[in-house]
Formats: sequence, C-alpha cells, structure tokens
Amino acid sequence: MENDLILDVRDLVVRFETDDGVVRAVNGLDLSIKRGRAIGLVGETGAGKTTTALSLLRLVPDPPGVVECEKIELDGKDVLAMSVSELEEVRGKDISMIFQDPMTALNPVFTVGEQIAESIFLHENVSRQEADKRAVEMLELVGIPGDRAGEYPHQFSGGMKQRVVIAIALACHPKLLIADEPTTALDVTIQAQVLDLMRRLREQYKTSLIMITHDLGIVAEICDDVAVMYGGKIIERGTLEDIFNHTRHPYTEGLFNSIPNIHDRKARLTPISGLMPDPTNLPPGCAFAPRCPYAVAGCGGPQEEIAVSDTHFVRCSRYKEEGFIIRRRAAETASMSIQEGKESDNAGGGSWPHSAKSLQAEGE
Repeated sequence: MENDLILDVRDLVVRFETDDGVVRAVNGLDLSIKRGRAIGLVGETGAGKTTTALSLLRLVPDPPGVVECEKIELDGKDVLAMSVSELEEVRGKDISMIFQDPMTALNPVFTVGEQIAESIFLHENVSRQEADKRAVEMLELVGIPGDRAGEYPHQFSGGMKQRVVIAIALACHPKLLIADEPTTALDVTIQAQVLDLMRRLREQYKTSLIMITHDLGIVAEICDDVAVMYGGKIIERGTLEDIFNHTRHPYTEGLFNSIPNIHDRKARLTPISGLMPDPTNLPPGCAFAPRCPYAVAGCGGPQEEIAVSDTHFVRCSRYKEEGFIIRRRAAETASMSIQEGKESDNAGGGSWPHSAKSLQAEGE
C-alpha cells in the first residue's frame, strides 16, 4: 500500500556539470522503503550510494550538482517542493543522516552535549535546559557517561565519536535514518557494538533505515531488504533472503565471490576484474557489461527491470533468454537437488549430515 511507504523515490537522476565534463552519478534510480524496515544500499566505491543519500536530503551542492526526479516523497510529503525553511524543519526531525567519517562530522569548538542539544532545541518545543537534559540522556543511551557531555570531540575515541554522531541523528526520533558507512573507521569490536546499538535504537523508536555500505556482513546483520547499486542504478533488489540465497545479477555474484570462504580458508578469492566505469563516459546499455563474464552483444541495449518474484527484481537483459543462469545460482540449485535426494534417502533409513547452505558454502 502507498501509505505504508516512508520513502518513495522515482527516476532519480543526479549529475555534476563541470568544466571537464558531465559526471553522471545517479542514473534513473527507483527506491522505496516501508515503515520500520531496514534496507542495505550496497556497491563498490563510486556506485552512487552517498550521492543518492545526499539527494534525499537535498544536500547535493548546486552548482555543480543537478538533481532531476519524478518524485521524492518522505512520509507522503513532497521533498522537491519544500522551501529552505521547510527542509530545515525536516532534516534532523523526520529524516537524519549519520555521515561517513565521525572524525569530521562533529564541530571541534562545541562540546558534544551542545551539539546533541542543538538538534533537540531546534526541532522540539523545549527550553534550552530541557534540551541539555535530553542530550545527556541520549549520551547515556548510546553508552557514554552523561557527565562527559561537557567535553569536546577531541577528547573522545573514534568509536565514541561515532556514538555521539548516532546520538545526534536519533535525538529527535526520526522516521528515516540514513547511515553512510557508519562503521568504516572503527575496529571490529567497536563495529559490532555500534551495529548492536543501532539495531536496538531502531527497534525502540520504530525508525526506518538506509544502511549504505560495501560490507555484506553488515547487511546480513542489520538489514531486512537489499538494493545493489552499480553505475548509478539499482541492478538487483529484494529481501535479504532473495539477494543472499537466490542471487541473480552477475555483479552481485561477483561481490559474494570476493568474500573469504570460512569453510575453506585456503580457497582463493575470485575478485571482479576491471574497475568501475568512468561516470563521465558510461558504456551504453549495462554499465557492468565490460567486466561481466556473461556479457553478450545484447547487453549493450536497454536494461529493463525483470521481476523474479513479488519481492525480487533484477536488471539484466540476459534473463530474457530461456534457461540463462549464473554459476552461483546453478550451484545453489544443484545443492538443493542433492539435499532433496538425501532427504529421500533418510526416509529409507539413510543419513545426511549437511545442509544445502553448507554445501553451497563449501562449493564456493
């Protein structure tokens, strides 16, 4: 249902017009998020993930940035039609963003308590004293002692700065939270703590989430849905189960093949050959075709989105061919067939100790 959507974006195009040429960062992107859901926006550096997020907040610098879109609706409100003052009311209140680098996201001349309180004071009908009190509560909520509210950002570690940034973003209980690689600068222990914190706070405030990352492990940990970006477009989208266990696009397959196999630590990785395309000179048709092991002549034509199921969609013209299947999907199908055969044997008294998923992992 339409009113079930917290965000609805249609045909988003973002380009940067410079003296050296036109950089086509986002090229016809559709994105919708249901209330309370978390979606992972996945892809290599340069795919257009951060530019997409900034365009939702209308923070793309103009000039040189040019944003064109059929519609951007946040909780039924037309973001494109908002005035500057209306946007200022929405940012931080209805939609918040955790920026990529916590080291530069905080102002070094204000205390962390002041920076959290500022957001509360601007968007909530409270006094300065009440805002300060709630800022202390937010600090404690993210695991930082409240008596440190009077300290400055340089007195905090990287992980604690990230917690402060999360506290600022969630201070006014936004309907939609955009997290732009919030754990990139953190070690794995702090990373796990931050992800657990975000999950708990999201459940507490019923906040929808866009998690921008290149780490599929983080997506598996915190997201309900996944959208894979390449060349400024979403080339595969679906539920977590769809993308992880029923992969369709060759690029998504390449991302999974680049992950170490925990069942065979000696196995060599299979990286995606080549580099991301130059956004000033994108290839016609499928932008991934020059790097794709399945590419044929027809990949240079229009790439329409094809429905695999009610929740799973892929943008690859090869699926118009009967019988086309990628190797990851073929391995999954073979594993399922073997599993079904062994389960049949079990009915006759045999035994089968492996699951289909473990077979797939071992086969990779």
